[in-house]
Amino acid sequence: MALIVQKFGGSSVADSEKLNRVAERIIAQKLQGNDVVAVVSAQGKFTDELIAKAKELADNPPKRELDFVMSAGEQISAGLLAITLKKKGYGAVALTGWQSGFITNSNHGSARIRRLESDRIELELTKGNIVIVTGFQGVNRYDDITTLGRGGSDTSAVAIAAALHADKCQIFTDVDGIYTADPRIVEHAQKLKAISYDEMLELATLGAQVLHNRSVEMAKKYNVPLEVLSSTEDKPGTIVKEAAKLEKMLIKGVAKDDNVARISLVGVQDVPGIAFKVFSLLAKINVNVDIILQSIGRGGTKDITFTTALPDMQASIEILNENRDLIGFTSIAADDSISKVSVVGAGMESNPGVASKVFEALFEAGINIHMISTSEIKISVLIDKELGSKAVNAIHDIFEG
Repeated sequence: MALIVQKFGGSSVADSEKLNRVAERIIAQKLQGNDVVAVVSAQGKFTDELIAKAKELADNPPKRELDFVMSAGEQISAGLLAITLKKKGYGAVALTGWQSGFITNSNHGSARIRRLESDRIELELTKGNIVIVTGFQGVNRYDDITTLGRGGSDTSAVAIAAALHADKCQIFTDVDGIYTADPRIVEHAQKLKAISYDEMLELATLGAQVLHNRSVEMAKKYNVPLEVLSSTEDKPGTIVKEAAKLEKMLIKGVAKDDNVARISLVGVQDVPGIAFKVFSLLAKINVNVDIILQSIGRGGTKDITFTTALPDMQASIEILNENRDLIGFTSIAADDSISKVSVVGAGMESNPGVASKVFEALFEAGINIHMISTSEIKISVLIDKELGSKAVNAIHDIFEG
């Protein structure tokens, strides 16, 4: 007997027909003698609808109350799936995030899991029940409801798989695996049989929307075997596992992220400690910074340019302007008309010339590069947003050829 954790996204549980299909998938595992914990997201676009309702009342709803409202979506999905399974003659119990033991910090809207007290889940499994858990949510030490951020149900599923030492964690989505590029953008994108944790983490962080980046981070930490597969078709998906068990392809994927803003501080004092002042201010308001570029100082000043997620742009500008005297800069500029296009592959470490091919592809396509960032397994470039899809195709084609 194995323990299988299965996560079903919003499109997988969007209506009664799809709930019945999910129930049949779960029952198929039970018929094989396996225990199952299913983690569910809110139906369809229901979370967006809840946020819209809150914003009808306030432009910037309090985050604590917004978490309270958003948590309702997953509870509906879990309850409906449990009802569906019971109608088919199987024992099932729906549990909220807090009933399941998810204890988080108090960062409403993007909480981190502190620990998982999984006693209730284990108790229900010993009773022979299929356990349906609401993804994306937990409680903090004050018993306030928290949410883990968009895509957080993936992280909930991996956390359960890690805590219970599950044999497999399956992530069911509206695509049938992980591709070398978004198949909606690149016609010849190829599905991967397997990908390493590190490669998947880079792709997830850089805009690939198949897996939540924190779920991959956790899977790597606890060596949770992941499989990404279709919620509508019975076919093998993509395995995410240790790199040592994989044959290293040169390039595993090309990703595009339009949710990016570039911020430039112009005429910053060229003295020690300025970068610390800038980025510690941003850290205090939980702004994650990605690409950073600092110019060579001339005439006692320099420029600092960095990227953030688009929703963090305005808050970043405000806190930096509020501390203009502390930092000492002439002006601030922001640009939300950019895309970050990235190439990821563990094989890049041992193959020179990858960057040259990326830049060649962009040159041949007539695409100008604004900023560049590299690591051992990644190259990212900032370009004009309207050229993002063209860039992904150009880069994908040059490596495919």
